[in-house]
Amino acid sequence: MASPSTTAEALAPERASTSDSYLTHEKGIASWIFTLDHKRIGVMYLIGVISAFALGGFFALGVRAELFTPGRTLMDADTYNQFFTLHGAVMVFLVIIPGIPAALGNFVLPIQLGAKDVAFPRLNLASFHLWMLGAIFLLLSLFISAADTGWTFYTPYSTTTNTAVIPATFGAFVLGFSSIFTGLNFIVTLHKLRPPGMTWFKMPLFLWAIYATGIMQVLATPVLGITLLMLIVERAFGIGIFDPALGGDPVLFQHFFWFYSHPAVYIMVVPAFGVISEIIPVFSRKRIFGYSFIALSSVAIAILGFLVWGHHMFTSGQSVLVGTIFSAITMLIAIPTAIKVFNWLSTMYKGSIHLDTPMLYALAFLWVFTIGGVTGLFLSTMSTDVHLHDTYFVVAHFHYVMMGGAITAFFGGLHYWWPKITARMYNERTGRIGAAIVFVGLNVTFFPQFILGTRGMPRRYYNYLPEFQELHQLSTIGAFVLGTGFLITAVSLLNSLRKKPDAPMNPWGSATLEWTVSSPPPYYNFHHTPTVTKGPYDYDDLEYDEKTRGYVLKKEASAS
Repeated sequence: MASPSTTAEALAPERASTSDSYLTHEKGIASWIFTLDHKRIGVMYLIGVISAFALGGFFALGVRAELFTPGRTLMDADTYNQFFTLHGAVMVFLVIIPGIPAALGNFVLPIQLGAKDVAFPRLNLASFHLWMLGAIFLLLSLFISAADTGWTFYTPYSTTTNTAVIPATFGAFVLGFSSIFTGLNFIVTLHKLRPPGMTWFKMPLFLWAIYATGIMQVLATPVLGITLLMLIVERAFGIGIFDPALGGDPVLFQHFFWFYSHPAVYIMVVPAFGVISEIIPVFSRKRIFGYSFIALSSVAIAILGFLVWGHHMFTSGQSVLVGTIFSAITMLIAIPTAIKVFNWLSTMYKGSIHLDTPMLYALAFLWVFTIGGVTGLFLSTMSTDVHLHDTYFVVAHFHYVMMGGAITAFFGGLHYWWPKITARMYNERTGRIGAAIVFVGLNVTFFPQFILGTRGMPRRYYNYLPEFQELHQLSTIGAFVLGTGFLITAVSLLNSLRKKPDAPMNPWGSATLEWTVSSPPPYYNFHHTPTVTKGPYDYDDLEYDEKTRGYVLKKEASAS
């Protein structure tokens, strides 16, 4: 945290007035569309991501409603294939990958770092415009003939189907550039714009997570871009690359795709780790346990994530030796992940735990993500993966990691930083109800799918045997409960915007730099660069102030 004296002197102008906040500095739509302010870019990302989340959720509910009974329930098989393809593509490329880094990261990172902006503001704006362009192309297929390949665009089907694969894959190609620009910007920002006194091991853990994510974005995403470009060329011009009918190799597509897509799993999840590392110590009123291990485990995950793509291909005909190596490395990556979980639990041990909405999401994350991680071990072992491959067990595992990990942490972080972003406090009771319903709905939706998978229910199937109906119906009911929870959460947050600004500068008692500026933050973040003298999880010099309904430095509380 910044030293008390430096903070009080340097940030007095921000505390005195919020008239020149990032929300009021300029007016008009053009001032938002062409802004170079990282906070406004983060808010635009946030609006886009949540809108895409609603669309992806609609497709998910359509899929689950269709599966309520065997045979046709609401739609035909072709429409069903398009629904689950659009659900997967929208959720992965438009929501989970950019969700925490581009939306929350863009808003929080520079202020948490004590900087006035990211290193390359124009590149930051370009990344958002590319995200919008990619989203347009990805969703353009809705108005042509929506792609039905699944979000992986597996060949050779993706080169032979009559649906709009080229707009969808080109959209994902453009979104890849957005991801690369964002990762590069964050890496340079963290290297070059740290304030005096903020060494690497005095950075908040959220920044460590974003740094590790940036490395993966920059190194892995070009592989996906090249792969999708080759797929487009093959489909458009009939050049044999992946299609065996043209002399290509479909297994080559799998290698390229999963070389990106397994690091992409950690591009989605490592930022979630950073959010949880911010929430748990604040609402436990304790310093984070094992700071260095949590920080370095993010980097370890980023490195190991590039070496495990082959566990997606145990059934593709690769040798037993190669499969054994990939299996061993996959199990190895569980170690840095487990380090985080055990350190978070140790942080909560004997802490003064406050069950506010962000903490409820963090606790839900610990439960659900751990289930997702443990079930991943079954899929990393060749003998069990051959039985479970392409079954609903994989669907359940994936969603426990992505929905239970990335999305749960995203909503936890959204509630945590909502007062700083909007200067409004949401209704805590409604927030808790929404979080509880989301947790129940998530488990009711996806846990039965583990059982379905072990009994042999294939994933992606439009029809199924009557013996699977009860579990499918339970999963569908859970999906609508989950949707209800998110709807309540959305209403709660949107209702808070109707009030006058009422958020104190530091409502949670956090000790990182973003909570030392007013809510909403000033346009330039800091009038003077703060000097950091303490670690980011030192709460000794903070106490609750009844007058402001927030936490302030003890020195200031006594003065008031």
